[in-house]
Amino acid sequence: MSENNREQFRPDDHPNEHFLLTSIVGSYPKPKWLNRAADLADDPDSKFTDEHLHEAHDDACRVIVDEHERTGLDTVSDGEMRRNEMVEFFADRIDGYEFNGPVKVWGHNYFDKPSVVDDVEYGESWLVDEFEFTNAAASKPVKVPITGPYTLASWSFNEAYADDAELSYALADLVNEEIEALVEAGARYIQIDEPALATTPDDHAIVGECLDRIVANIPDEVRIGLHVCYGDYSRIYPELLEYPIDEFDVELCNGDYEQIDVFTDPEFTTDLALGVVDVHTTDVESVEEIKENIREGFKVVPPERLTVSPDCGVKLLPREVARQKIENMVTATREIEAELDAGEIDLGPEVSAD
Repeated sequence: MSENNREQFRPDDHPNEHFLLTSIVGSYPKPKWLNRAADLADDPDSKFTDEHLHEAHDDACRVIVDEHERTGLDTVSDGEMRRNEMVEFFADRIDGYEFNGPVKVWGHNYFDKPSVVDDVEYGESWLVDEFEFTNAAASKPVKVPITGPYTLASWSFNEAYADDAELSYALADLVNEEIEALVEAGARYIQIDEPALATTPDDHAIVGECLDRIVANIPDEVRIGLHVCYGDYSRIYPELLEYPIDEFDVELCNGDYEQIDVFTDPEFTTDLALGVVDVHTTDVESVEEIKENIREGFKVVPPERLTVSPDCGVKLLPREVARQKIENMVTATREIEAELDAGEIDLGPEVSAD
């Protein structure tokens, strides 16, 4: 990791000497009018065209970027306004995938689970247009989330490869191509989403091999994060310390940090991105509550290696609730930084600065 890997995201007018990077994981509630626009675009009897929907997506991206910036976040995104679902969106852009209709996953919910029916191949870029538009609309650095190859393989029907490991490796090579294109376009913060990882024991080695392929030839100044939400983290720790990543992003708030000790023995050696607001409740955590949650992170890493974020994507929350949670999260972070500057927080002997 280069020295600038993290410091490049410190704003020029940052008010405190300490700097805890604030970010979001990815998804954000879509404006209601955007969902209505998507329904109209699907209706052959309406006069709402794909061009109209494209314009609506552009407008929604501008609105969400502005909303993120007004909360004070250090890095922003468009809230994945153009994405429908984390596997479908990418499968639809990868040669070798096809869709055969939705499958029932739980309760009355359905998922348009894709099938891999031929060798997967990289055609046109998946996210460069999205990044370039968002970057032009933003005054702050943009983080780009990408669904990881292990999850893309695990949550698809595999009808073309010998096993899911071989499919994962083939997809990892495509993700590497996409990241190279994003870096060429100016992206400096990439997050690989692998929610399937902590739910399946003994597959951490497959994900490690995927990550080695993903970061091949990617410059050190590009920050690579890995987000794994829910699950039993002890299944992948300490093996994840061998991963070629700059930051590991976890969902611990909705479990009251009962798993925080998993990351203390052996010593956590990469940066930690800690979820400090629960994305499964509409209760808005107070600034004081969030400050206590941030302090949980100091049990694992010193402040200069802690990133503050929600537990996961916030798209299922009411939009105003999501905004208030993030606004409180940023306020709490800046107050913690000021208290660190003033020497009012005892970090304890177990966490020291490098």
